[in-house]
Amino acid sequence: MAEKTIMFRDERNTSPVIPHLLETPTGLLGDALARPLHDLRISVTDRCNFRCVYCMPKEVFDKDYAYLPHSSLLSFEEITRIARLFVAHGVEKLRLTGGEPLLRKDLERLVGMLAELRTPGGKPLDLTLTTNGSLLAKKAQSLKDAGLNRVTVSLDSLDDATFKRMNDVDFAVADVLNGLDAAHKAGLGPIKVNMVVKGGMNDQEIVPMARHFKGSPYILRFIEYMDVGASNGWNMREVVPSSEVVRRISADMPLLPIEANYTGETAARWRYVDGGGEIGVISSVTQAFCQDCSRARLSTEGKLYTCLFATRGSDLRALLRDGRSDAEISTAIAHIWRARTDRYSETRTINTDGLVRGGPKVEMSYIGG
Repeated sequence: MAEKTIMFRDERNTSPVIPHLLETPTGLLGDALARPLHDLRISVTDRCNFRCVYCMPKEVFDKDYAYLPHSSLLSFEEITRIARLFVAHGVEKLRLTGGEPLLRKDLERLVGMLAELRTPGGKPLDLTLTTNGSLLAKKAQSLKDAGLNRVTVSLDSLDDATFKRMNDVDFAVADVLNGLDAAHKAGLGPIKVNMVVKGGMNDQEIVPMARHFKGSPYILRFIEYMDVGASNGWNMREVVPSSEVVRRISADMPLLPIEANYTGETAARWRYVDGGGEIGVISSVTQAFCQDCSRARLSTEGKLYTCLFATRGSDLRALLRDGRSDAEISTAIAHIWRARTDRYSETRTINTDGLVRGGPKVEMSYIGG
């Protein structure tokens, strides 16, 4: 058997090139495939209190795993500075991720700083956060007060035994549901609930999850199990296609497709025929949506990635801490995005063996979901 290479984080020296001719942002920045820069996902910590089997399996991320020291993380001031430069290039949506972002101390202060940013046209940003929900009941109101608009909560089953088997830390479903209720009460919304579907582990929960959230204030989304990183033992046979998810739900509660909210939306939307709300399906494996991808990702220690399945990032932290000017860093960001050609999921879908070679991919807990 071939030895598996796992790259927990990108430790290579990848300081970006700063073109000699500096430029002023126009608010419109396209990549090599004419895809605009619209979203920035910011990982604020590589730590998580769950050990989900598809992200941070316990046999890899054990008690001896060495997390990044605090000095390696971007400070809130550094994150805000980078975010401001991205906004000048056209970013209108910021998503805070992890790891589990609510483990980052005083995260509300960062939310408040980011909430003050405005687009070139003077509009506030869409400021969102993805969480496992474990600390949401305690944090929801303070996050809303700081300026957070909405949250997305991960929940892979309503059955305690199944959910605990997936999070692998004995965390109960009821505690996540309490967090959802607290977020709704605080006015964070619309709230989305993400279920990663792994065949043979929780796919029996598809219809019960749909039935539970039908008619609720929450939008349930089903995510195909993806080959992010290399530690989760991904196997194509464990992928439940979104088409099968829709078929199962529609057989019990009929669905009709509806239009996307905006170009580049990751989830295909379906509504219940009887008016009971909607669901979404995210089909990165079987129906790749690379052609509309407008998302950049900033890792916990300040590396810029242009794809979730990336093997290499560009070290913006090095530019920050070397005293580079805003104009220099902004020009470097533009140079990186214009050169972007990523379309991993499309290429993987085309490949007959379901995998693309090309070096180890960084782990999702490091790059952010």
